[in-house]
Parts: sequence; C-alpha cells; structure tokens
Amino acid sequence: MVYDLIIVGGGPAGITAGIYAARQRLSALLITKDFGGQITRKSVYIENYPGFEKISGKDLIERLKHHLEAQKIETVMASVVNIEKGDNLFNVKTDNKKDFQSKTVVIASGADPRPLEVPGEKEFIGKGVSYCTLCDAPVFQGKDVAVIGGGDAGFEAAIALSHWASKVYIVEFMDKVAASPENQKIATEDPKIEIITSAAVQKINGNQFVNSLEYKNRKTAEIKTLAVEGVFVQIGSQPATSFVKDLVDFNDKDEIISDPKTAQTRTPGLFTAGDVDNVPYKQIIIACGEGAKAALSAYYYIKKQG
Repeated sequence: MVYDLIIVGGGPAGITAGIYAARQRLSALLITKDFGGQITRKSVYIENYPGFEKISGKDLIERLKHHLEAQKIETVMASVVNIEKGDNLFNVKTDNKKDFQSKTVVIASGADPRPLEVPGEKEFIGKGVSYCTLCDAPVFQGKDVAVIGGGDAGFEAAIALSHWASKVYIVEFMDKVAASPENQKIATEDPKIEIITSAAVQKINGNQFVNSLEYKNRKTAEIKTLAVEGVFVQIGSQPATSFVKDLVDFNDKDEIISDPKTAQTRTPGLFTAGDVDNVPYKQIIIACGEGAKAALSAYYYIKKQG
C-alpha cells in the first residue's frame, strides 16, 4: 500500500498532524516508538496549554492520544531507522525491518535527552542515572539525589524529587542558574534542596548502582564528591534526526531547517513539526500548531501533484 502521508513521531506535533490528516481524508500512517515525547517526562504540571489551567504531561498526552484514536489513524509502534526518496515516493524503514511507502512524510520525532558524556553515565543508566523524573522519582524515596542542570527543567525536576528524596542537589555548570524566578523561589525555600553552581561534573561512581557523583569547582579547581544514589540529567535535548540526514539541511543546533510558512524541508514532500525543526520556541502548543501546518501542507502538496 502507498499512503498519502507517513507521520514519524507520537508527541503533540505528530498526534496533531495525524488528526489533521484524518480530517483532510488522507490515508495516513503514524509510526512511533511510544506516545508522548518529552511531555511525558515532565515532572510538574503543565499550566500554559489552553483549555487546561493545570494538567500533568501524562494526562494531556492521554487526551491527545484518545482524540487521535477517534480518527482511526493507522499506527505502527516502531522506531524509524531510515527514510529515502525515489522518483515520486518515500520509503520509510523501521527497526523491525519493515518498509512503508508514501507520497509525503511529516517528521515529528521530537528530541532526545542530551547526555552528560562523563565516565559512569552510560554504565549506570537504569541503575541510578535517569533522564525522566516523572518515571523514576518514586524509586528514590528517602535517598539523596543530584539533578544536573540549573535551567527550568533541572529546577522542576528537583522540586518534584523533593517530595520523594531526602536531599536534592542541583548541580549547575555556570556561575548562575538560568531557571525562572518562580522556580528559583520554590527551590530556595525548600530545605531539602541545595543549589551548587560553578560545578563541572567529572564522573559518576558506583558498584551495582550509583553511590556518588564527582564534580570540579570551576573557581577553585577542587574536586568534590556528593554521596548520592541517583543522578537525574536535565541539561537539555537534541533533535532525533539520525534517520533523515541525507534529505534535509541542519542548523548549528542540529535542528532541521524548514520553511516557516509551509514546514517543508529542502526535499519536496518532506515536512517537519515540533522540537525536531528550527522553530525557535519549544512549547507544546507551538508543536501542535506546527503539526497542523505540516499536515495541511502535505495535503496541498498532494493536491497540487494531482
């Protein structure tokens, strides 16, 4: 079967693209390794999505997913490993060794957590090292943990973890944290949370599980050790684009460059939406809007092609 549209990604952008594709009566397939993307990893409530004064990331994605399912969009649970384009059609290959063909593609694969790239990080993933506070916070009840990153993501993770952990260290590389004043106020008023700045993480130690974190004081060059059983990495994300590198151009952040009016990349019929592209503001509502725009652009592209 040749689809009108294949959507890669099951976050807000991909789900919205699927809903709009169904409304335009396109034969569409959505391929994703999971539903939710980054919002299912949010550790606090979402309070800036219109229509919901306060909702968790998990609940919001469930509502979006339910809306998608009502459109009866075909879904395949898999990861895309490669996309190629022939004369007229795209070929999308998944990690379960299946190929799917379509006239257009929307890449809404989002972004993956950015790793620290320090010794011990990879070895202890799932053994004390985590990138998802919402997923893993209850495991660290009564334990001491460190959050790496002093932006809003790091502070929100620390605030959520303080409900479970005995002690939460926020470890920030720069001399000052970048979190919003509101998040800083909440964190500084919490006796469980301690903020450490000018700290360059050197190593994560452990036996079977994490038992300490080493960092260097960037002002004194002194190496210090925190006795922690959990390390939550919150230093940003990187676009998930490895499967499409031959068909698009990238900016210096490895985001896919697309036309802001149509969401089309340099390859005709290939569109982007959400955190994977070069739209400057990474917000859930903007990702949804980008998904709608990409699906509509795909519809008009097909219509123009006859």
